[in-house]
Amino acid sequence: MKEILFYRLPAGRSPVEEYLDELSAKEIKKIVWVLQLVEELDRIPINYYKPLKNCNGIVEVRVSVNKNNFRFLGFEHQDRFVVLTNGFKKKDQKTPKTEIDLALKRRKDYLSK
Repeated sequence: MKEILFYRLPAGRSPVEEYLDELSAKEIKKIVWVLQLVEELDRIPINYYKPLKNCNGIVEVRVSVNKNNFRFLGFEHQDRFVVLTNGFKKKDQKTPKTEIDLALKRRKDYLSK
């Protein structure tokens, strides 16, 4: 079991919360359901949560609503937390490098505190 945390910028804003504010109630409901799975299950099905290959410890929370695929990137911390750094709507098969780089940058910032 892990606790979900949202990364906060130095000014205190949360990019993940701001992204969620842009989504519909139906999309948010499904995202919350998947996040609860991540928090409550010891073994999370790979269609909802997986480490990205060759991405230095970045994990991906995967949510599909109708034909929209949402992804939240982050990292595991102290075996108790999943810190989500950014969210986006996935349009291609491959996770965008810019999103992975952003997650890596925010992880470095988070761990340096």
